[in-house]
Amino acid sequence: MKRNIFVLLLIMFFASCQSTKQFGIDYMVPASVSFPLQLKRVAIVNNVTDVLNNLPLQEKNAPVGANELAKKTASYFDGIAGSVAESLAEHIAAANYFDEVLICDSALRAHDVFPRETILTQEEVMELTEDFGADVILSLEDLRMESVYAVEAIPDQYAYCGTLDVRIFPRVSIYIPSRSAPVATINAADSIFWERYGSTQASVVPVIPAEQMVKEIIDFAGGIPMKYLIPHWETANRYIYTGGSTEMRDAAVYVGNDQWEEAYGLWKQAALSKRKKLQMYAALNIAVYHEMNDKIEEALAWAMKAQQLAREVGKIKDETKINDLSDYYHITFYLSELQIRERNVAVLNIQTKRFKEEF
Repeated sequence: MKRNIFVLLLIMFFASCQSTKQFGIDYMVPASVSFPLQLKRVAIVNNVTDVLNNLPLQEKNAPVGANELAKKTASYFDGIAGSVAESLAEHIAAANYFDEVLICDSALRAHDVFPRETILTQEEVMELTEDFGADVILSLEDLRMESVYAVEAIPDQYAYCGTLDVRIFPRVSIYIPSRSAPVATINAADSIFWERYGSTQASVVPVIPAEQMVKEIIDFAGGIPMKYLIPHWETANRYIYTGGSTEMRDAAVYVGNDQWEEAYGLWKQAALSKRKKLQMYAALNIAVYHEMNDKIEEALAWAMKAQQLAREVGKIKDETKINDLSDYYHITFYLSELQIRERNVAVLNIQTKRFKEEF
């Protein structure tokens, strides 16, 4: 939530400034878990108890908001854990991170009489790795879902909207035969959302056909743990200043034509200006240019220069009283993002050795 507020403020700041340009940048982020290079074959198993067979644990009417005609919440155990384990295996295989990805097609807790949560024993791990010829076991240990269904009237459009929001909580543990306990456990969560519009209340129920909903939930749930297991791409918004001088405006035209080198040359000229505000604009843009070229150290140096200039331009002495829409505030926020990228470089280099040539 805190990050979302930062992003909203950033959007508000640059929306209020006509001399800026927004664009997206893609960069790779390391996984939460680093697998040694010698772990090349991975087996996926379903260790979730199947006793409750997807029966709802709790279903109740929820307080309705303005214009809402109905609202219900429900919580579920798994019931589709086997399919989600297969989906997880498919997602991992598609990433080409391991040499081989195997799936155990039987539930390890299929014969449980009472619901329980239990980790794999070292003996079970040794048996599974031997049977599959695997180096590491990824075990789906738990799978819960919570849903919120609502129907809302839209008076000014004489229409209705049905929504279904399902939050999914898969837990995955990582095992190797030499350890008596999981080397890591991932408690992940994410939401999938559907909406449907219609002219009557009945026309938006159900929001999505049950068969299609289950299919989409399975595929989505299998992908939730991926960012914790495998390096992945993320997209972030970046901003550059486009005004302040002829060079800055011409550079913005070059950026619009994807001619970054030409823009960089003009920004370097602007950075030599005697006007500190123009120097600040140019310094931030040069930082973004270097980040675009994965030169994080250079980007950091220029972002810190932009921050110092913003401090001088804004006459900032007390950082606890900074205007959220100030240049200094948002340059500092960008600097913090670069610092995170810098900390991730070493980990990312180790993790991407598996597919270095592909990236």
